[in-house]
Amino acid sequence: MILSTGMSVLGEVEDALGVLAFGYLGKLEPSIEAFRAAYCSAQGQALLQNQVTLLHCTTEYPAPLEDVNLKVMDTLITAFGLPVGYSDHTEGITVPIAAVARGAVVIEKHFTLDRTLPGPDHKASLEPADLRQMVAAIRGVEQVLGSGRKHPAPSELKNMSVARKSLVAACSITSGELFTAENLAVKRPGNGLSPMQYWNNIGTTAQCDFEKDELITLQKIEARQQVTQ
Repeated sequence: MILSTGMSVLGEVEDALGVLAFGYLGKLEPSIEAFRAAYCSAQGQALLQNQVTLLHCTTEYPAPLEDVNLKVMDTLITAFGLPVGYSDHTEGITVPIAAVARGAVVIEKHFTLDRTLPGPDHKASLEPADLRQMVAAIRGVEQVLGSGRKHPAPSELKNMSVARKSLVAACSITSGELFTAENLAVKRPGNGLSPMQYWNNIGTTAQCDFEKDELITLQKIEARQQVTQ
């Protein structure tokens, strides 16, 4: 069941959910007390979780943007722990797309064949081409939301060595010379020692020669040590 919450305060939403929980339980005589008891019961809450989605709504046609208050969706999720969507009465498609980006799992949008028709709803409704555009945009938003886990995306992996940076020789460095702030620099590409190793290397001794702008890599150091031996 989809329960729209236009024109309501949180207490009224809770009262309505109590009536629904009572109806799903189907065992008690109806009363305000019974509604509250059904809402507070573990079984009633479980039924609401499985059966009900709340919609935030601003009941005006068309709804002014300054009255939309999409952050109410966050409040509804926190207060009731139910899936939340958005019933949109604004003009255009911007607000429902934003609602999906904010977590809406359902979008209700009025649909008309002609916005110039008489009646209160047509002006805030979408014509066929607009509806197609809104649905396509929402599908795109769903795709880009991702998992929330921060890690390099597959498409980024090939760019890591190019876009990141490495320790390089700021000037010619002779074997036995100390690494200092003057002879170490950080430049692209990123397939040498990580710049995070800068402080660990300051004051240590170069084990081989490095030309200016040459990457400081363990592989090169080890290879030159083997040649020397």
